[in-house]
Amino acid sequence: MANTLRLRVHGKSGISEETVTVNDLVIAGWTGRNVEALEKHIRELEEIGVPRPSTVPCFYRLAASCLTTDEDLQVLGPDSSGEIEFVLIGTPAGMLIGIGSDHTDRKVETYSVPVSKQMCPKPVSRDVWRYADIAPHFDRLTLRSWAVEDGARNVYQEGPVTTMRAPEDLIGRYLAGKTALPAGTAMYCGTLAVHGKLRAAPRFEVELADPVLGRSLRHGYSVRTLPIVT
Repeated sequence: MANTLRLRVHGKSGISEETVTVNDLVIAGWTGRNVEALEKHIRELEEIGVPRPSTVPCFYRLAASCLTTDEDLQVLGPDSSGEIEFVLIGTPAGMLIGIGSDHTDRKVETYSVPVSKQMCPKPVSRDVWRYADIAPHFDRLTLRSWAVEDGARNVYQEGPVTTMRAPEDLIGRYLAGKTALPAGTAMYCGTLAVHGKLRAAPRFEVELADPVLGRSLRHGYSVRTLPIVT
């Protein structure tokens, strides 16, 4: 089932409101460029029960309906948390890039990563950039997220996009021989280590900063926990 999003596209000629249709949603996992650090992280997660991925990187397919620009999420139970990711969206006019969160159920993740991904909505910013405008200096972009806890806005993740594989690399591994996503496909492209421990919070905020063009994409969302009834 297709998912239609109304986005604000920031381009060289200004800002335009555009309707974008997404038919396929992909979460790219284990996308770190540093293979040794990635293997260490995989072993750490294995120790807490998260199964080793079948391939590195790997690509989880989700229902397109999971993608949302809403700022209020409802999730089942208290065990989910966000993780910042840059998001690529293929359109007939070329790729867009936004900032999102791969909100994931951490308890379910210990027995099935694909199911844990499908459990939660996937927030993405309504404001996006044209990828072609930032491609020449993509490696200069930086990511930062915050967990809002007890009224305090705490830095949760931060680092350069170069921690993850480049967009063209990921796309080529998902679609052999391709360097751009086809129209209708959206891909979350990997995340950063957290400060402290993975943890739930009532609100998450994310930012993608471009120091070359002096601008940022931001998104935030609140989390409402629904009770688990057995």
